[in-house]
Amino acid sequence: MKRHPFEPARLISGVTAITVGVGYGLDALGVWHPPGPWLFFAIPAGLVLSGITAAIWATTRRHPSHQS
Repeated sequence: MKRHPFEPARLISGVTAITVGVGYGLDALGVWHPPGPWLFFAIPAGLVLSGITAAIWATTRRHPSHQS
């Protein structure tokens, strides 16, 4: 299998999507009832966090530190 570079923004997006999916599944089963619209706002919050992470990751990969 071909190796691919680590992308933390995709990791954050995936974890957010899985967490929200599990939350909605537990709510549908009646096991857990999330307080208020937390699950609804988790996706935009995860996408914003993922975007910030992608910007920081791209900046640090483009400009490596100058160590002597």
